[in-house]
Amino acid sequence: MKRVLLAFFLSLLAAKAQAISRYDTKDMSCGQVQSAIEREGAVILRYRSPRDPSALRFDRYVRDRQFCRHNERAETTLVPAADRKACPVRECRPAEPGRRLRLPSRP
Repeated sequence: MKRVLLAFFLSLLAAKAQAISRYDTKDMSCGQVQSAIEREGAVILRYRSPRDPSALRFDRYVRDRQFCRHNERAETTLVPAADRKACPVRECRPAEPGRRLRLPSRP
């Protein structure tokens, strides 16, 4: 029975690790990039560095803080898209020590 439970939990971890979608921003408009993040919550975006076009960059971008670790916050950053050089998206960054995280107010 222990083996069955262990196999079950390991399969859940493997499924979760493979569940994040990957997109290349050169093939997407800024609106499409933002829609993918909004729809999925977290995605991997890949793009050429604006400073060095020979360098391929990628990172995880999120809809909001809910998709970050407990000690991170969602900060706005810019990525290139097919129609814009600077498309605003959010990525998780470490929270500054001593700075309180603001929780969203409830309506």
